[in-house]
Amino acid sequence: MADQPTPLMPHATATWLVDNTGLSFEQIAEFCGLHILEVQAMADDLASSKYTGRDPLHSGELTQEEIEKGQQDPEYRLKMQRAPVAVSRTKGPRYTPVSKRQDKPDGIAWLLRSHPEVSDAQISKLIGTTRNTITAIRERSHWNIQNIQPKDPVTLGLCSQRELDAVVAKAAKNLPAPEEGEEAAPAPSGASDREKLIEELRAERDANEKAAAEAAQEAEAEAWLTAKRAAEAEGGAGEA
Repeated sequence: MADQPTPLMPHATATWLVDNTGLSFEQIAEFCGLHILEVQAMADDLASSKYTGRDPLHSGELTQEEIEKGQQDPEYRLKMQRAPVAVSRTKGPRYTPVSKRQDKPDGIAWLLRSHPEVSDAQISKLIGTTRNTITAIRERSHWNIQNIQPKDPVTLGLCSQRELDAVVAKAAKNLPAPEEGEEAAPAPSGASDREKLIEELRAERDANEKAAAEAAQEAEAEAWLTAKRAAEAEGGAGEA
């Protein structure tokens, strides 16, 4: 089945489905975009956070008929009836989807290495993190420091290229200018290497984006071909 949007509040929806339906954990997990172990933890009251159930029938994301189909057939995959409307945020801290929050440390490490001129406050706002986390990664005292790999936050989907460029440009303007009569400090010997590294990272990001686009096109073409073959097979069976 082609990818479909997840409920507006996946965990709250999963909690409601666990409490009010006979759907399997696998069906609930797939519909809500969660891991089956998360659903199991909710059912066993082991989840670290307790969620108030959200009725997907009331929101129109599911129908009672769809739920009954799933209850009658454990192999049935629930279909979203009405995709949730995305809510735009104009103020407040940046919201990062749960699926991408584990990538934040990698994005922070990349910014600290590639753009040391960017302040902690700017990183915090751009990535949607805390200054304590930034400090822990800089000082290598973060609990997961051994697994943190610097990666472009744009590639990770934590911010847009425009947002990153704006922050870097603003940080560059805040760099102290040399005083009158004082020669500008010579560029560090590693400056050229740093520029090369940035170019390599950008090239790697562009290559990853291109590969992802090509993979999506191939998947779409494969899905179209499969659907066409299925339609032809049904047509042939009908004629027979």
